[in-house]
Amino acid sequence: MAFDESYDVVVVGGGNAGFSAATTAAQYGAQVCLVEKAPLEDAGGNTFYTAAAFRCCFDGLEDLLPNLYQRNGTKGLPQSLISRIEMAPYTKADFHADINRVTKGRADPMLADLLVDNSREAVQWLMDNGAHFVLSFNRQAYFVNGKYKFWGGMVLNMAGQGKELFEFHLNTAKQHDVVVRFSCPAVDLISDSTTNEVIGLKILREGKVVTIGARGGVVLASGGFQASPALRAQYLGPGWDLAHVRGSKYNTGDGHTMAKKVGARLDGNYSGCHSVAWDANSPRASGNRILTNQYTKSGYPLGIMVNIDGKRFVDEGFDLRNFTYAIFGKEILKQPQGIAFQVWDRDGSMLLRHEEYADDVTMNIRAETLDQLADILMERGLKDRKRFLETIAEFNEACKSFQREHPEKKFDPSAKDGMSTQGTERSLPIGKTNWAAPIEHGPFQAVEVTCGITFTFGGLAVTSRAEVISELTGNKIRGLWCAGELLGGLFWDNYPGGSGLTMGTVMGMIAGREAAERADFVVRTMPNKFQLLGR
Repeated sequence: MAFDESYDVVVVGGGNAGFSAATTAAQYGAQVCLVEKAPLEDAGGNTFYTAAAFRCCFDGLEDLLPNLYQRNGTKGLPQSLISRIEMAPYTKADFHADINRVTKGRADPMLADLLVDNSREAVQWLMDNGAHFVLSFNRQAYFVNGKYKFWGGMVLNMAGQGKELFEFHLNTAKQHDVVVRFSCPAVDLISDSTTNEVIGLKILREGKVVTIGARGGVVLASGGFQASPALRAQYLGPGWDLAHVRGSKYNTGDGHTMAKKVGARLDGNYSGCHSVAWDANSPRASGNRILTNQYTKSGYPLGIMVNIDGKRFVDEGFDLRNFTYAIFGKEILKQPQGIAFQVWDRDGSMLLRHEEYADDVTMNIRAETLDQLADILMERGLKDRKRFLETIAEFNEACKSFQREHPEKKFDPSAKDGMSTQGTERSLPIGKTNWAAPIEHGPFQAVEVTCGITFTFGGLAVTSRAEVISELTGNKIRGLWCAGELLGGLFWDNYPGGSGLTMGTVMGMIAGREAAERADFVVRTMPNKFQLLGR
């Protein structure tokens, strides 16, 4: 077949997974073209909107220190800071246990093994290529008894978060001569009519269809379908078309559609997604390029959440935040009008992350007394003032009753402290398992939240080499790979925070390497297979 242009490897999607595939393929000697639907000024996929946190296995602080940076760009941490860091190793057993727990054992074991076993290598690859990682002091540590105590296993992110991660990937790809084309949506895969192998891609460039040959094949890394209200309602269910989109408005399921046309098997949790407590005043259809991840409202373990009827509806403290934040958006969406209020007293407010709760980021509602707070919330949509005040009073009494029964328990935001509402004398219909402290000292603070959807969990079935599997034959579709949020089968209902980006890099690297090696084989054995138009 004749093509307008031809490369060894073509990658669809310009986020973390796509760029990981493209750069890896180029490092293996391939000529690579990456096509991205969005224009440059709106590019980066969901990667741009993340906190750029990566979960990986590590052998303790000493394992990470040689590659760490300070937020000012200086490499290495001062000894005075190192001596105040308390950080446990995060083992493969820990990672597997977290995946199994939050997915309720439904994660594909092969994919889980790939993620866990390659997580440290993937992060090191980013570091070796110039990515500047810092310790997540502001997200994953609390200063307790003179120590920065890291919790939850996820300790690394990039200083400039998703914006910096995207810039790093774009610059690294260009350094390796990857051809990057923005404003070029992929239209269709091109298959060999005899063998059904994928040999190229149709794209739209300046309104015209352009064909691109791919000697090794095509890597699909075009994300989920979370930016399509119709597909959300179809797969996730009624009401999901009302959710706010956290990230890229371009992730509308294009990869799913193209892959289905060539017989790809759909796999994974199509009724599940990553969704968070999200600022109710955020844009509805896409993320904000300035605030990006700051619209997340993850301070709920330090207080409570109530719906507009004044009732609590989740256990805000049943696990550490990075194992619960991706499921609470769904619970908020189930509430009347799909909104809720997060509430804290003075003590809880002091521990909130500035980047999420600063006055120039969100609309904070403050009052000196709970009665006054209730009056203001009535103006913001609260329907039952009496029930709201009763909810807090009952919560406070349950906290105090538990503390009387368990005086040895102490509040510790860096660990599951067992400070609960569920005692012998008194308990609540919906308890709070950890960090249950009375909300009684003014001034009080509240923030209105809704559901923000980040990415969908249903995607394509793949082999351990990231090859897309055929629905008809059960075998791989030659010349087609998949990475990133288009991958199906790993995350079910929930995921361990920070593992999405890591899996994107892991599978992107595998796909890029495999596609490059296949291109080399094709060029050596069938040098005349791919022809350019006009040649």
